[in-house]
Amino acid sequence: MAAKISKNLLAKIRTFTHIRAYSSAVTEVGKFNERKNVQKVPSPLKVKQRTHHLHSRAFHASLVSQGKIVPFKLSDIGEGIREVHVKEWFVKEGDTVSQFDSLCEVQSDKASVTITSRYDGKVKKLYYEIDDLALVGDPLVDIETDEDSPSSSTDTPTYDPPEEGEMTISSTDHSMQMVKGHKVLATPAVRRLAMENKIRLSEVSGTGKDGRVLKEDILRFMQGEDTPKETPAVQPSAPPQPAVPSTAPTPSAAKPPPPLKRPAPVVLGKDKTEPLKGVRKAMVKTMTIANAIPHFGYCDEIDMTALVNLRDSLRKMAAERGINFSYMPVILKAASLALGQYPTLNAHVDDKCENITYKASHNIGLAMDTPDGLMVPNIKNVQALSIFEVASELTRLVDLGTKGKLGPSDLTGGTFSISNIGSIGGTYASPVLLPPEVAIGAIGKIQTLPRFDAGNVAKAHIMQVSWSADHRVIDGATMCRYSNLWKSYLENPASMILDLK
Repeated sequence: MAAKISKNLLAKIRTFTHIRAYSSAVTEVGKFNERKNVQKVPSPLKVKQRTHHLHSRAFHASLVSQGKIVPFKLSDIGEGIREVHVKEWFVKEGDTVSQFDSLCEVQSDKASVTITSRYDGKVKKLYYEIDDLALVGDPLVDIETDEDSPSSSTDTPTYDPPEEGEMTISSTDHSMQMVKGHKVLATPAVRRLAMENKIRLSEVSGTGKDGRVLKEDILRFMQGEDTPKETPAVQPSAPPQPAVPSTAPTPSAAKPPPPLKRPAPVVLGKDKTEPLKGVRKAMVKTMTIANAIPHFGYCDEIDMTALVNLRDSLRKMAAERGINFSYMPVILKAASLALGQYPTLNAHVDDKCENITYKASHNIGLAMDTPDGLMVPNIKNVQALSIFEVASELTRLVDLGTKGKLGPSDLTGGTFSISNIGSIGGTYASPVLLPPEVAIGAIGKIQTLPRFDAGNVAKAHIMQVSWSADHRVIDGATMCRYSNLWKSYLENPASMILDLK
């Protein structure tokens, strides 16, 4: 009877699919036989064959589960931004990525941002196509990470809420991880060390992988052993080759002017509708708010003849410093000097216009036509910069704007704005305020026009200016007095020396 029961139990054992369950069943048979004093046990050969079969199945299951898939989410980037557009993917499904590798570039209504990987692994899925709208908190990609990789060692189970991908953006270079145009790789500890010692990471030569700034680089920089990053020198132009005299003289004829390049006409077969996104979508919101503000305008003209002559004398000196000297640095510096006398124009008002904040810094914005649309980067602390420093910063912003690489720190914090519409054409304009600022100016092109000088007609270089101000807090007399002071600086540049600090 005991032998019959043992055979029934062994028959059930053969249906189990796990080694632990099989071993437990064999132990149960052994205990039953001991109680009945039965010495019959399963055949060792059958146990060996069964164990080998189950081991094979367990090994096959382990091959299927190779790594953990982690959804890489878009984190909150601040500034009230809840959505971005995917501009470009740098990876595709199946690519292998490492920490800090670029995954994609996204465009918010503030700036273009490059998202970097936080994990080592393989890209399993891309959630968005080019120009798709990505929401903050939603996954961007799925990354299959190595179980033994330090970047994936977390107690969070697969597809539980993971740690979100870092896309830290701030107004300083110390906390900026990857903003297009300011790509500086460094760990948070290194960034903290640089911030505590007031060191700009962009000025430190990184010796780590892919130019990563290490702690040793910061310490070396503090000791004065680090050499500044070199910029390629301008190669001298080759000396002109002597002209070979021709046997037959040719009549010297004036070269015809180059033909004007006109854009080819675009013929659409049917109407096309597309959504407003990125910078243009932000412009809709900003201009709608600005339209609710009561504006008033004021226009005048400035004789720029003295400044034109001054620029001609300073252009060579500026070129020796690597700066293309234009009129705008002087115009911006004159605006800052005048703001020092009329601080009401360098102010912000709240949404309900119940409070006005007078800004200590003159962060003067310059309206700029970029490939992404109208953007207004600003030069910080113009009141503390020399004209050459203003020119250098202006050159940097124009270069970034042309490439579409303006960062959030360049686009936020403005206190006063000027639009150089004259660089394209035109004389007068009606500029629209950029809330919460209370004043803005638009300058036209410089024209050579006849003007009376002591009863005689003389050639003069004339520029028009158009001001707009928030009539809730600025009156016309204040705007007029400010414009007259600014005008006097430009018509007599030497007078600026009296107010420079």
